[in-house]
Amino acid sequence: MKTFLSIGAGPGMGFATAERFAKEGFRLILAARNAAKTGQLAQQLKSKGHKAEVRTVDSSDPESVARLVAEVEKQHGSIDVLHYNAASMRKASLAEQPRDTLNGDLAVNIGGALVAAKAVAPKMEERKSGAILLTGGGFALAPSPDYLSLSIGKAGIRALALGLFEPFREKGIHVATVTVAAFVSPESKEAESVAEHFWHLYSQPKEAWTAEAHYSPASA
Repeated sequence: MKTFLSIGAGPGMGFATAERFAKEGFRLILAARNAAKTGQLAQQLKSKGHKAEVRTVDSSDPESVARLVAEVEKQHGSIDVLHYNAASMRKASLAEQPRDTLNGDLAVNIGGALVAAKAVAPKMEERKSGAILLTGGGFALAPSPDYLSLSIGKAGIRALALGLFEPFREKGIHVATVTVAAFVSPESKEAESVAEHFWHLYSQPKEAWTAEAHYSPASA
């Protein structure tokens, strides 16, 4: 059974994407900071007959992210798909952003993704197989002064996907992002559409791999 690891699993795009892969027979590992909330998501999936486990991770802490990947690989042998969905959704302009939170926001919004990609890459390279999927955002293309740290983070996610795409493709690893130009609510058609975009990227034959898909309500 293939393993799908969601870092930053939440009730919106994270849950919908995990469920989309579960429908294709993947074992799900849902990881986030709040174990109780993550456990509720896992129970919903298990009630539908899917295999789902819960882990706790602090996406802002490199050691926590690396340890999570190592533990999942030790238990299940491989991570076939990594989905990095963690984000600090702070609404704050530069003047409003507390000085002591900026680095923490960026650690979640992009730092954790870098660490997670670096952690899963070696075993994926050994197998010449695997996917690293990143939840991007429209703020990467049109930054918002009111969501400045999130905008910087999503620009970083897009740069990470585009920057790793070619070198990782040569190793058999598909790195891709869905740039989501919308606020997505839990249990919504929008969340399902984003999940479908992720599944489409994963399902592409290697010769047709792409690094980015765009989602907006108008394109759904």
